[in-house]
Formats: sequence, C-alpha cells, structure tokens
Amino acid sequence: MTDMYSSGEYARKQPGFHVEDAPWKARHIRAMLEKHGLHPARVVDIGCGAGAILKELQAALSPDTVFEGYDIAPEGIGLARQHENERLHFFCDDIAAIPDGGFDLVLCIDVFEHIEDYLGFLRILRDKGTYKLFHIPLDMTVLSVLKNSQAYTRRQVGHLHYFSPDTAMLTLQHTGYEIIDWTFTPARIDQTTTRTARLLKIPRRLAFSVNQWMTARILGGYSMLVLTR
Repeated sequence: MTDMYSSGEYARKQPGFHVEDAPWKARHIRAMLEKHGLHPARVVDIGCGAGAILKELQAALSPDTVFEGYDIAPEGIGLARQHENERLHFFCDDIAAIPDGGFDLVLCIDVFEHIEDYLGFLRILRDKGTYKLFHIPLDMTVLSVLKNSQAYTRRQVGHLHYFSPDTAMLTLQHTGYEIIDWTFTPARIDQTTTRTARLLKIPRRLAFSVNQWMTARILGGYSMLVLTR
C-alpha cells in the first residue's frame, strides 16, 4: 500500500487530497487544544496530504508557532508547498525522517488506518513529540458491515484497517499511549456527501443523543479525536 501513495495511484483516485475537509478538522483540533490549554510551539502533521490542515491551524494559532508536514505522496506535497512560508514547511518523506522529541504536538489525522504495519507505525510515532492528537475514522460498524462499505474504503481511499470506538482506544493503549481526552466527531453529519448519509443524518443525531457509543458502533457516521501523551 505504500506504493499506492508514492506511485501516484492515490492522487489519481483522490486528486484533491480531501482539502475540503480541512477547515472542519482544524476546528475540532483547535477545540481540543483550547480545552486543555495547550499552546504548542512546534507542530508536526504526519501524513499531511496537501497541507490544508496546517494552513488552517497556522491562521488560528500563535504567529510564533512553527509547523512541519510530512507525507510520502509527492503530489500531495506538491500541493502543500504552495502554502509554505518561513514558519510552515513540507517534506516528501516518511516517519523515519522525523526527529524524535522535536515537537510539542504531533498530528496524525486519518492516517494509521492506511498503514500496513500500523502497530509498528504507532510505536515509532510515540517518540516524535510530547502530545499526540489522532483523528480516527470509525469504519467498523454494524451498518457498514451490512453494506460492505469496507470494500469501497479499501479500493478508493486505501483503508487497510477498520476501527470501532473500542478497538481504536485499545490500539492506542496497546502501543503505549496515555489517553488524556477524546471526543466523537460527526463526520457524516456535518459533512454529508451522499444521499444515504443525508437520509441517516436525523436518526444518527437522535440515537447519538441517547447513547453515543452504541450509535458509533451500530449506525456509524462518527470519527474519534483522541489526545494522548
């Protein structure tokens, strides 16, 4: 699957690298940082794609914050470098090129579900900075299994692993992370892109108001944002 990104296959399937989602993701990231009073001086985004999340964060965080983004897809980095400035830089390289302990905040936003050896990846990432913030798609739901949605996400967006809320948290704990806080993010409610998602919007909201975990497990439509050390 590494070749999917370095070969250009992913760019052909997703030429925009999901930049339209960046303001929404950056808003949730800012909310988590503000909740915990975190003001990182150095931020790295691993698997940054076209760099749109870092662009959004630079506009919102302290003007003294330094940002770096890494991705192995050259097309994504080509788009990202249009946003470079003296405090924002992008590199076409993998996690091995990132120095250990050099960052206050490490972002891993919708990334490790793409990685074949995701456990090894998470163990390496753990040493890159003080705080780590993950956004994890919750693809493993009762509804998604009935619809066979996993086949689509593997072909079109390269997901190799599928998580429920429980397995997402257990995966981070298993690889040595201390979980500080977490929240569900309403990915398929705030960003409805298909007819099915629009039809499910109301039942998902109603069910979520009664039981968040069961809604995420059964109906889906949610991702998980997790702050760790």
